[in-house]
Amino acid sequence: MRSRCSCLGGLLSLLYLLVTIDSFAPTCPPNSRFLCTHQKHHITPSFHRHSIHSTFSADPISAGLFKRVSASSPTKSFPNTSTLALSASSTISSFKSSNSFVLSALLLVSSCGLAIEEKTTVGKALSQAPLVTMLLSLCLANVGIVPFESSVYQLVNKFLVPLAVPLFLFDSDLKRVVRDAGSLLVAFLIGALSTVVGTLVAFTLIPLTTLGENGWKVACALTARHIGGAINFVAVAETLNIDGAIVSSAIAADNVVVALYFAFLFYLATADDAETSSSDRDANSASKSSVSEKSTSIDKESITTSTIAYSVATASCLVTVGSAITEAICPNLSSLVITSALTVLSATIFSSWFDILRTSGTAIGTLLLQMFFAASGAGGSIMLVLRQAPSLFLFSALQIVIHFLVLMGIGRGMIRLNANELFLASNANVGGPTTAAAMAQAKNWKTLVLPALLVGVLGYGIATALSLALGPILSCLAR
Repeated sequence: MRSRCSCLGGLLSLLYLLVTIDSFAPTCPPNSRFLCTHQKHHITPSFHRHSIHSTFSADPISAGLFKRVSASSPTKSFPNTSTLALSASSTISSFKSSNSFVLSALLLVSSCGLAIEEKTTVGKALSQAPLVTMLLSLCLANVGIVPFESSVYQLVNKFLVPLAVPLFLFDSDLKRVVRDAGSLLVAFLIGALSTVVGTLVAFTLIPLTTLGENGWKVACALTARHIGGAINFVAVAETLNIDGAIVSSAIAADNVVVALYFAFLFYLATADDAETSSSDRDANSASKSSVSEKSTSIDKESITTSTIAYSVATASCLVTVGSAITEAICPNLSSLVITSALTVLSATIFSSWFDILRTSGTAIGTLLLQMFFAASGAGGSIMLVLRQAPSLFLFSALQIVIHFLVLMGIGRGMIRLNANELFLASNANVGGPTTAAAMAQAKNWKTLVLPALLVGVLGYGIATALSLALGPILSCLAR
């Protein structure tokens, strides 16, 4: 009985102690942690001396309990704002140094760009996944979330970009292009010539001197972009070793110009007018129908594990052989040029094999290309982009304006091709096969969807070599 009373007395004394200590809390001034701690150190001893000792001195069990409670209740310390900020900064720095984090960031940004292009009306019309991806990574780098330099970016540029080039060219069967493109092929070739003329005139008037030695290189890359597509821009940029920050500025400026130009083409084109425009359209209708059915059956085939594996393996073999040939005949040349030519030749000779792979190849190549744009954006400075973008914007705009004028002058004024076919060919030049086919579908030019895809893929095959051949001329103009 005595033992129980002693325990109950000890517990009541402990409860009294806690309530009494809690009653001192309101006396602490707000936002003054140091003063609260100071009061505890000066008030608590007096309280212990008069209350705790007198209460527990006659009860050894309660005294032992109080000692154990006192020993297990150290003074709490609260981290200040500077400590929390330092801890957050340290955490972000550790993430930025992690290759897994950087790779995850690139993949997330790439996925966001693709989602915006596929899920939004504006994105579908303008196909601006590269621009969105690059701007997102540019912002993340400039606010300090991802680093400006990383070994992951080098991995993308050194290994993934060379793989993306042949993956995009799996559909470049030249026999098929010549057989099925019809008069659209003529319009496309005139458009490619118009882009070369536009580049020479634009670089003469706007020599991009603010970019220094990179000026003529960027002009070459934009030429490739406006004959083939973004993958050709990437190939030329890698071949000529254009600075990553300048690549970001060029992509940003050019994509704005291209978006405005697409809107202009959509405004000029009239729906349903190109269906009966070409004299050879009816003559080739039977063959086009069979090819279209074949194309549709292949496109509807799902991407499987086997097609992904075959596509990556085939692209890797093409890159390996292309690199070996380049090293043997021209060590100073980028292997992407030989790899592109080798892929076009292989797709033409072994068309049945590449027909199986083209859907998965395009999908994988698109993702790898998005990762390149993400890596390029992460390596750029917003201030540098804003400073360089105006001259690049003017150059790209003038280049496309001259391209359009020359194309319409030769194609419409001299050869008398249908205007809508010229608009579609120009879209294939500037945007590539995807945007050209989308324009044909939007305008209800059903028989032009497949030819638009074919000439766009042809642009992928020839743009890199043509723009690099133009390089020495631009280099002389820059001096």
